Amino acid sequence: MPMNTKLTRRRFLWLGTAAAALSGCATTRRGGSANSRLDIGVIGVANQGHYNLSNVASENIVALCDVDSLFLSAAGEKFPQAQRFTDFRRMLDRVKMDAVVVATPDHTHAVAAVWAIDTLRHVYCEKPLARTISEARIITDKARRHGRVTQLGTQIHAGSNYRRVVECVQSGAIGPVREVHVWVGATYGGMERPVEQPPVPPTLDYDLWLGPVAARPYSPEYLPAQWRNWWAFGGGALADFGCHFMDLPHWALDLQTPISAEVVDGPPVHPESTPPWLVVRYEYPARGPQPPVQLTWYHGGRTPELLEQGGDFTWRSGVLFVGDRGRLISDYTRHLLLPEEAFRQFQRPAPFIPDSVGHHKEWIDACKTGAPTTCSFDYSGPLTEAVLLGNVAYRAGCRVEWDPQRMRAANCPAADQYVHHEYRRGWRI
Repeated sequence: MPMNTKLTRRRFLWLGTAAAALSGCATTRRGGSANSRLDIGVIGVANQGHYNLSNVASENIVALCDVDSLFLSAAGEKFPQAQRFTDFRRMLDRVKMDAVVVATPDHTHAVAAVWAIDTLRHVYCEKPLARTISEARIITDKARRHGRVTQLGTQIHAGSNYRRVVECVQSGAIGPVREVHVWVGATYGGMERPVEQPPVPPTLDYDLWLGPVAARPYSPEYLPAQWRNWWAFGGGALADFGCHFMDLPHWALDLQTPISAEVVDGPPVHPESTPPWLVVRYEYPARGPQPPVQLTWYHGGRTPELLEQGGDFTWRSGVLFVGDRGRLISDYTRHLLLPEEAFRQFQRPAPFIPDSVGHHKEWIDACKTGAPTTCSFDYSGPLTEAVLLGNVAYRAGCRVEWDPQRMRAANCPAADQYVHHEYRRGWRI
């Protein structure tokens, strides 16, 4: 975070004198009535931020923050009681609130989430949890240390389809699973860094948008919607959709930390732009009686050959579990047991995973009562780390043999620069 003296002093005073009151408020909320309303601040109010804002609008929206005054004004018209800020640090410093929604681009997730956690607010953060593995680990550790209620924005996790898939897999419908394939049709990147330098729009505070990353000239190729094309701000299709689709095998198979990640196929590494297509293979160790798992990721039009063997499937994105006694294919809203003729008489297990009250509502209720969330950072932090490890292997150009305790590739020192964050002067977490 910026080491501005005035802000640092304010932050120190907040932690040293006001934290007790804040903590007391949070404790009351977590042990209090589910009918009480939270005071929530939202950082990033356009696009996905607008979606998140609409899903927490049942609570008291006390503060709004966005680096673009046009987006901020539009949100402010819907929530006129909320104070408005362009700098999230000032919002968190000046407004009393119980909880914070972080819906910024990936490169500012960590600085915003850590500031909120350090000042004892509960946090809902969009996925992936951070741009780098080191940031994700810091956020996860701080949330656990401070006892904050957290939820990652993997909204599909709350749907009934994923629950039924997990029940089928965990009840042994297709037998032990040793192989999983995950593919998405999305593509980003494959671009050259912009050379034109148009003026910064008068409504945009571009320096605040850059936040902790190295300064570079403004380009409309970066924002508001194109930032996933660039390593400086995001991680392409893998970082965007990995936490959604790899969530399902992580949940169903109790996967946590891969022991390796290796690129099977992909374009040459570009120093600036993310790969438009990629195939990455992860290896996960055995978990008790469950066997080791090989998980292969595909994006940008690449799909597993096994799809053709299982039937005429044209699913643009999905997950394929390969078990000893069958297969299961799923996307966000549907799933099939394969081969279909072998499972026509299959009796599904009685549901044992309760339906969700809603992804955002889970978090809201947990902030008030202390009930668990299904995508807390304890679960989604390691999921994010696993997803990002594929990008690390791609950029480092080696098979990464992963040491999660030391957060390093035991066999590939070149990977370190892509594991650990590096901020421009004045920012830290």
